Amino acid sequence: MKNIILLFTLTFCLSTYAQVDTDQLSLDISKADAANTEQLKAFIWKKYSVVTMDGEVKLNTTTEFSFDDKGELQTEMIESKSTEKQKGGIRGRIQKNTMDENIDYTQKALELAIEYTFMSKGQLLDFFDKAAITENGGIIEASGKDVFVKGDSLNVTVESSTKLFLSKTFSSFLDKDPVSGSIEYKKFSSGISHGSKSTLNLPAKNAVINSENKDYSQRVE
Repeated sequence: MKNIILLFTLTFCLSTYAQVDTDQLSLDISKADAANTEQLKAFIWKKYSVVTMDGEVKLNTTTEFSFDDKGELQTEMIESKSTEKQKGGIRGRIQKNTMDENIDYTQKALELAIEYTFMSKGQLLDFFDKAAITENGGIIEASGKDVFVKGDSLNVTVESSTKLFLSKTFSSFLDKDPVSGSIEYKKFSSGISHGSKSTLNLPAKNAVINSENKDYSQRVE
């Protein structure tokens, strides 16, 4: 009987300790991410995206990223170029309408990816609270569902030593269309982490968007 009580007590203590560890880990990661984002606010950068449809490059876009005086992330598509030769007459107008629709769809898809890239402290805490978390070889892995909308999912890897993100993969919806994506993170020599490359899969359009963040420059006050 004593052995059973001892085993129950030990199991309870270990469960409690693991829960505390999970909570602390969530706080550490969200704190590290917030501090990193605060440093990233000093930069302006561009995202260069290549949109492929039906296996062919159809569109190239450039989006500028910056944070405003309130610390809110601002995005502006500053260039979009179609690779298709412009037709004339009615066919040309139809072509232009299709291109405009594709640009709009692409912009919405990129905005959706931003939600999973730049998550607030509260969103991160909610995610890790529900996520399945493992740690091995200096890498923390977490996966969860129903992050922003019912039916979506997010998987992340985090560097154990810095608590900064290494990668994210997600599946979600654009309106009712399924969307999946991946985000790769890199560091500046200063140690600031930033989204480097990303891929978005848009099966409703039979399209893929490959993007790369470049041309980081510090804001001049």
